Amino acid sequence: MVVYLVGAGPGDPELITLKAIRVLEGADVVIYDRLAGEEILRYAPDDARLIYVGKRAGEHHKTQDEINMILVEEGKKHETVVRLKGGDPFVFGRGGEEILALKEAGIPYRVIPGVTSAVGVPTSVGLPVTHRGVATSFTVVTGHEDPSKPARQVHWDYNADTLIILMGVGNIRENMEEIMKHRPADTPVCVIESGTLDDERIILGTLGDIADKDLRPPGIIVVGDVVNVYREIRGTEE
Repeated sequence: MVVYLVGAGPGDPELITLKAIRVLEGADVVIYDRLAGEEILRYAPDDARLIYVGKRAGEHHKTQDEINMILVEEGKKHETVVRLKGGDPFVFGRGGEEILALKEAGIPYRVIPGVTSAVGVPTSVGLPVTHRGVATSFTVVTGHEDPSKPARQVHWDYNADTLIILMGVGNIRENMEEIMKHRPADTPVCVIESGTLDDERIILGTLGDIADKDLRPPGIIVVGDVVNVYREIRGTEE
């Protein structure tokens, strides 16, 4: 018996890895997130059991403790269990927590990395998160901290040239206000909604005005001068 923690990539089913497909094709059970699309689930056998444990802002189908329990229970009963996650299992995917639960239960596990949306989505639209002479570093940060934590860990005073914010569209105004304590209001911002998917949208603005635009999650927020490089590549002043 083995539980595989598998990264499904940023959304486009063609961006999943060959190794992930091979494991999915042999799965007895697939425990999947909201961001792991239906087209990717088609790689699983017809008789595989599919268990949805997705989460979205303000709505958790299962708590993390419940997900851990499902992984352990299914891992004890089946030869091959796939825990399918959007992006990469270890980039805000709570993969480490799930491994610790499996390890405590004595269940073998393997991890298959996925293309993280933090870099894969900007790259897919032609937005370089680093660029010579403009940005030599980037930080990936959550825009939605667990409210049950005793103290905030995100303070927005990062020194990286580019900030990449995941899960931050729902409270973008608060996040932008916090960042403006450390960066000018005219710092360029790009929001990429539903990246790599058919309904992808790209919205450009600044720290000072991006929250006033029509935005819908899920989305990746890129902050920094690389957004101006993207404007030049795209040929737009919007």
